[in-house]
Amino acid sequence: MKIKLEQVIEAIETANEAFTYFYDTQTGETVYLQDEMITGERDEALEELIENSPRGRFLRFPTKYDIHEYSIVENFVYSLPAGAARQELVSAICGRGAFRRFKNGIRYHRVEQEWYDYRDQTYREIAIRWCRDEGLEYAEEN
Repeated sequence: MKIKLEQVIEAIETANEAFTYFYDTQTGETVYLQDEMITGERDEALEELIENSPRGRFLRFPTKYDIHEYSIVENFVYSLPAGAARQELVSAICGRGAFRRFKNGIRYHRVEQEWYDYRDQTYREIAIRWCRDEGLEYAEEN
């Protein structure tokens, strides 16, 4: 069974600390567990299924900690040509409020679409690497 690359990318895009996403190799579906400390909810049946299933049935998708969003932002900023936009964005991504300042800066310097294209390409590369690391064939949708 091949996994759709878009399915992996979607799990990467939605990664956060409240949910852990898994690929069920038996059904081909994405399932998730909620962090009870954050959401106040728990799916005991799914927890038990994941825990008691043969090793390799449920593959954990990359988490937000595996993805390192800040590194992606930083790499994008340094990929920009030398000039005012890059210089201002380098300063913007430092300290508290970095993501908000970054978002404002890419709009101001009109590189917002470049950012989204860069981020999408990076997520695609992470997804492909994850598939290869897990020994999964993937299908790209056109």
